[in-house]
Formats: sequence, structure tokens, C-alpha cells
Amino acid sequence: MIKKVISLVLLAGFAAIFSSLLLGYVPDESLNLTARYYAENTASETGAANIVTAIIVTYRGLDTLGEVTVLFLTAAIVGLVLAQTRVGDSKGVEKMPPAGELLEVGTRLLAPMIVLFGAYVFINGHLTPGGGFQGGAIIASAVLLLLLTNPLRRFSHRLIARLESTMGLFYIAIGVLGMALAGGFLDNHILPLGEFGTLLSAGAIPLIYVLIGLKVGAEFSSMMVSLSETEDQ
Repeated sequence: MIKKVISLVLLAGFAAIFSSLLLGYVPDESLNLTARYYAENTASETGAANIVTAIIVTYRGLDTLGEVTVLFLTAAIVGLVLAQTRVGDSKGVEKMPPAGELLEVGTRLLAPMIVLFGAYVFINGHLTPGGGFQGGAIIASAVLLLLLTNPLRRFSHRLIARLESTMGLFYIAIGVLGMALAGGFLDNHILPLGEFGTLLSAGAIPLIYVLIGLKVGAEFSSMMVSLSETEDQ
């Protein structure tokens, strides 16, 4: 009873705080100096139709590097911790019944389409809403679907690790090239900006998002595969 009362009091407190913030919110009548600069100059400077994408990949390139680094460390820690919990092998463990034929066929049909859609999202990230993180998460959902259909399915940890490491290495390499050949880390001007609004535009941004998408997809997949293998023990 006491726990319920405390929970209600905390919820009421949070509700009061957020209500005061909501009722007292007054939107700015104009953009601040930084936001105005981005809104007026991002398209012309980067050649990207999606301003949000251009800001994340170019102006905030070091922040994006930190984000993918945190995700990499999370995947590595999850794999390390779960590896310590695995004991022996799956011999003697009752095998799960095989999935139905309809489910298997449906999964084989949907998984490639999901991967293709994820690739579309990060390849077109400079033109439409989306990008590397969203596309990578979509690709990882295809791996999740395969695991849900057959939890005993095995994936190559070595292949996933190599893919993640290679994409991360190329990502850093492009960032360094931006410092050497253009105006800063991950500066997209190392490649021609191309024609605005087309697929081959915005300089190196599409290439950067391809690397981020594959890297993020590999990291999410690594975590799910590690969790699946641990549950099977």
C-alpha cells in the first residue's frame, strides 16, 4: 500500500511539473542565430535537401561519431557480458519445434524486402526523412524477424564484427579526409555536391550514411544474436 501511495505521489509531482512547463510554454517568434544560419545556408553549403540530415552528418559530425561509438560500446559490452553467462553448449537441451512452413516462407519473403527498405532509407537520407540510424535499425529488424521465426538460427559473429569494424574504419577515414581536403571532420565537400535534389548529390553525405546504416545495423544485429544464443542455453 505504501509503495502505491509513493508511486501516485511521484506521478502527481511529475504531472504538475510537466503541466507547468506545458502551460507556460511560449514559442519563439523567430529562429535564434544558429538555427537561422542552418535554415538559410545548409542547402546551399551541403547540397542536401534534408536539412536535418545535413546538420547531423556535417555540422555535427563529431557528435555523430560519439553516438556510433556509444552504440558500438553497448554492443561490445552486451556481447561480453552474455558470453560470460553461456555455459557449455546446447546438448541435452530440448529443441524447440520447427516453425510452420507458412511462417518460414513468409519470413524468407519479407526479410530481403526489409533489408532493401532499410538500405533505401539510409541511401536516400539526404533527400527524405531517414538516415543511417533509422535504416540500420530497419535492417536489424530483419535479423530479429529471422530469430523470432527460428530462435535456434545461427549467424556468424565474425562476419558481423568484420562488417561493423570495416564500416567504422571507413567512417573515420572519410572524416579525416574531410579535415585534410575540405573544411573539417566529415566535411562532405571531399566529393562534388552534384545536382541538388538528385540521388548523387550532397557530396559525401550519401556515402557517410551508407557506412552509418551498415554499422548501426551490424551493431543492433550483434546484440540480438547474442541475446538469442544466450536464451537457447
